[in-house]
Amino acid sequence: MFDKRELLKNVNVCVDFTLLSPLATEKDIKKHCNIALKHHYYGVCINPVNVKIAKRYIQTELLKDIKVCTVIGYPLGENVSQIKIQEAKQAISDGVDELDVVISISRVKSGDYAYVKNELTRIVRISKKRVVKAIIETGYLTREEINKVVKICLKCRVDYIQTSTGYTLTRSTPEEVNYLDNLVGERCGIKIAGGVTTKAEAIEMVRAGAQRIGTSRII
Repeated sequence: MFDKRELLKNVNVCVDFTLLSPLATEKDIKKHCNIALKHHYYGVCINPVNVKIAKRYIQTELLKDIKVCTVIGYPLGENVSQIKIQEAKQAISDGVDELDVVISISRVKSGDYAYVKNELTRIVRISKKRVVKAIIETGYLTREEINKVVKICLKCRVDYIQTSTGYTLTRSTPEEVNYLDNLVGERCGIKIAGGVTTKAEAIEMVRAGAQRIGTSRII
């Protein structure tokens, strides 16, 4: 977890520089890693099919500690649990450092919280101490639903709760981040994604309680 004062001095160090376009080529992935290096970002967040490419390039060419993160169940989270688990296993085999897992919003809306808990528990278990972030899509949930999902995330011992995939039309706000921060305290980190396009916006989110910033923009 990052210290808030340090992040306000240099917010770049907590950025997951994101490239989830289906059009991204191997050349694009390498360029993306180069930009992350240049701007001293924490890591890159890419599609599962590109994990091995990015990891190899960072280790053999850049020779820097840039973390590789991928998404599980992206963009909707509506794959069955076994598919998500297999996807996570493959990403781990390919060398991923962090997993951003999209929970099933339909199960939350159906009141099937046991399903969400079971899925996250199994993924955390196989993560082998890699960082796991649970993407909960706060813009789709009521406050009551957010409260229940956050409790599940804490019980499952995820490392971060992430506000959004950035794929949906909803955009995260500082108010949402602050609400989550008050719920989790120091038990879990918060990652913001969706709507951060400038350094000023990133800093505003950190002030509200975020410790990680997911953005596809150079800030």
